[in-house]
Amino acid sequence: MNLREPYSLNQLRDYSSLFSRSSVLEWMKGDFSSIYYKIERYDKRWFSNKKKCYLDYLKHVYGILEGHYQNEYILKNSFLNEWLITELGESDSKLFSEFRVGNAVADLTMFNGLSKVFEIKTELDSDKRLNTQLAYYRRVFNQIYLIIPISKIKLYDSYDSNIGIITFDNEGKQKFELYRKATTQSEVDSKTIMGILHTEEYKAIVQDCYGYLPKMTSFDQYNICKQLIEKIPRDELNNYFIQQMKKRGSLNSMSNRYYKEFNQLSLALKMNKQNRQLLIDRLKTPLNIE
Repeated sequence: MNLREPYSLNQLRDYSSLFSRSSVLEWMKGDFSSIYYKIERYDKRWFSNKKKCYLDYLKHVYGILEGHYQNEYILKNSFLNEWLITELGESDSKLFSEFRVGNAVADLTMFNGLSKVFEIKTELDSDKRLNTQLAYYRRVFNQIYLIIPISKIKLYDSYDSNIGIITFDNEGKQKFELYRKATTQSEVDSKTIMGILHTEEYKAIVQDCYGYLPKMTSFDQYNICKQLIEKIPRDELNNYFIQQMKKRGSLNSMSNRYYKEFNQLSLALKMNKQNRQLLIDRLKTPLNIE
């Protein structure tokens, strides 16, 4: 984390609360009290009776956070904008934020020709749970990447050499660089996969692999499909799993040109293009400060 004057740590933390799920859900309902509170407390001079909208203010706050307070949201959003979003050029690529795998929750995951997981560790994060997280990720993903501060390279370089490492430098506004490329593996664990798949997804895998669905009820369908999926060769199951993840949810609504400050929020809230545009339209409402 990089802190410089003239902003106090409390002020920066307060600013960062604007880029949260709860704030966005309030804005979608027309409640902008969180924005007015920040302006009243910190930024009356910024407003200075000029014609500005909520979006102008959020861009102003984001710029401050980007330069002075590298919290989790800023890191994730910067990585999306500077790295992952270029891979979304493939029309069937799919991104997920906070993707649960067993008892671990991955920061970011991507499914296209391969399955990739990205785990972010900031200056203040401990590596205490990392071995457990990696154990789960190895069962599911073809490639594993750690995103770490360049100052922590000695600590994380000692982990499994098959794991890729991407570094960032807080002093230079991120500037993510590939330190070590991940090794690709294609054998996945069927038990862990079953814990991720929705009912219609594991039934679709059985249908695609075997050409039919056996007789089953809502009470026994999980166990029947589980037994059949366990028999699928692991590298083939990997492909079926990726196919299902790419079909999950709506198309990613992020943009590498417009309103990049909100890409991570769009991803976390699983916004489609219509919902994202609705949010932007509401944020373009003029501010009314007395």
